[in-house]
Amino acid sequence: MSLLSALPLLVAAVAMSTSLLLGRTAPRGWLVATLVGVAAALLAAAIVLMGGADWEWRSSFLLGGEPLHLRLDSLSAFFLVLLGVVGGAGSVYAREYWSDTAHPRSARTGRFWWSLMLFSLGFVLLASNGLHFLIAWELFTLSAYFLITLNRQCSAVQAAGWLYIGASHAATLALFAFFTLLAVHVGSWDLGPMQEHTELAPLFWLGLFGFGLKAGLFPLHIWLPSAHANAPSHVSAMLSGVTLKLGIYGLMRFSGWLPLPDGAGWVVAVLGVTSAVLGVAFALGQHDLKRLLAYHSVENIGIILIGLGFALVAVQQGNPVWGRLALAGALLHVWNHGLFKALLFFGAGSVLHATGTRMMSQLGGLWRAMPWTAGLFALGAVAISGLPPLNGFVSEWLVYLGLFDATLAHGPAAWLAISSAIFLGITGALALACFAKVCGVVFLGAPRSPAAAHAHESGPQMRSAMLVLGVACVAIGLAPVIFWPAVVRAMDVWNPVWVGAETPVALSALGLFHVALALVALTLAGWLWRRVQRSGLIRAVTWDCAYALPTARMQYTAGSFAGIITEWFAWILRPERYQQLPETCFPATAHHAEHTPETVLEKIVKPAAALVMRVSAWARSLQHGRLQAYLLYLLIGVAALALFVLLGGSP
Repeated sequence: MSLLSALPLLVAAVAMSTSLLLGRTAPRGWLVATLVGVAAALLAAAIVLMGGADWEWRSSFLLGGEPLHLRLDSLSAFFLVLLGVVGGAGSVYAREYWSDTAHPRSARTGRFWWSLMLFSLGFVLLASNGLHFLIAWELFTLSAYFLITLNRQCSAVQAAGWLYIGASHAATLALFAFFTLLAVHVGSWDLGPMQEHTELAPLFWLGLFGFGLKAGLFPLHIWLPSAHANAPSHVSAMLSGVTLKLGIYGLMRFSGWLPLPDGAGWVVAVLGVTSAVLGVAFALGQHDLKRLLAYHSVENIGIILIGLGFALVAVQQGNPVWGRLALAGALLHVWNHGLFKALLFFGAGSVLHATGTRMMSQLGGLWRAMPWTAGLFALGAVAISGLPPLNGFVSEWLVYLGLFDATLAHGPAAWLAISSAIFLGITGALALACFAKVCGVVFLGAPRSPAAAHAHESGPQMRSAMLVLGVACVAIGLAPVIFWPAVVRAMDVWNPVWVGAETPVALSALGLFHVALALVALTLAGWLWRRVQRSGLIRAVTWDCAYALPTARMQYTAGSFAGIITEWFAWILRPERYQQLPETCFPATAHHAEHTPETVLEKIVKPAAALVMRVSAWARSLQHGRLQAYLLYLLIGVAALALFVLLGGSP
């Protein structure tokens, strides 16, 4: 046991327990206790990632019939850093965004469930016992449900909560089977490396379903868009930035500890490509700002799975170097996506807080009233689009390096790498188009509604939370070499054969290029600003084609901006159009609207669920209490069994 890590973890546990008690009665004390707990957890994780010894502890008492077994190694510490940064920023943001003044009923309970979620997420990362892992997993699932439904008076919020809890319990059932079968074969609930038990390889598919459903990979993402859209924005940031990564953590942890079935890496890589491309395609079709961001979570989970999938393929092919690069990109993208996606949800929450709507068709022109929000949201948009000099480019670049090196290999891996690189490039281009639409429609142009015209900037606590995440995005982009050792130590735990992976030479050059690019961009922006200020230019609305009275309705809408691109994916998006065509040269009324449904949920899951319910209702109708009918059922069953035996079956 490392006492250097044990003390901060003890402080974190005490502080988070205190925050649970203070959440309902002392908001300021709750925030202080939460930030102390987060800072202590970050310190413990940093000690391990900077080369300190792993921390492990086993209790002398029993919890659920098993001794409590906790472990903090470099892989769990890597995810704990993300939890600490986003959780701390979200706590500060929530004090203003979901205040007692605006939400007197739910603010107090919200703080309690927020603290419980942070505590249970940390417990998941430390648990090294299957039974305790499940307990912590269910605790964070339930706390997330109560946070999603804080505004439970709204029917859409209630529906989103029920869908989330239903999907989460389906994942929990799969994981219960996973850990139970693991314990049966090994003879213990304790977790650790088990590669020698080759009979455990098929359990990977159970884990892929359970953890993949929680991670939101396509097509198991059905709960994600509505939950992220309807939850309070600080909760959306935590769901997307951290809780999705718990699914990734489970996949990485157990793909490193357990033997793998043949084809596991291929399946993960293909699912990653599918999630990336279709996630951004569905995002392009959205008009709800937060729902659009939710689909980009599906996209970025796909990028992470591409890197993990190729790492698994590399392990099964003898650990070629390209597998390390792909996994390094996937791990760094875990951090990067958590940072810029939480920043974007905070920005969307600031817009919602100021205007009361998240529909892009009712926004516009917000950059004048909300310059901090507009600037930080634009920074997050550049990062998520994978553009230099920010962090999103660095992690995607590492994945690309792995894919490009894999194309030099002989056999199927090269073909999979070529196609994955092409689709990853398409994903990046579509993401850029999507966020050009978002920034243009939401922050530029003229206000489309009175709410947008009278918007106001968010307060200091919300701005400071966004600023912290923005600075983190810039730091990883400008100095990726500083963060490389943490990535390497996490990779070493996942696959000890890769211990001591060297820093890619190009990574230092990339950091210098990003610094130079940032300086040039800032210099150019300053020069243009001074020139505009001195020129005396008069600002006016966009050229209006000689209309005497231009209106906000003459601007591009969210739907028209991306209409051509979404048509390319109409085969999967299945857009629904509602229109009233003009009947004369100067029509009094005309209307056109387009809605992109949740295709997998509404076209596949709901019809299947309706069929199951009809079969269930028919089966219940057979239970009517008539003894004669029950004897008939028994006779039919015996006859069917006899027929089966006569036809050559075995009883």
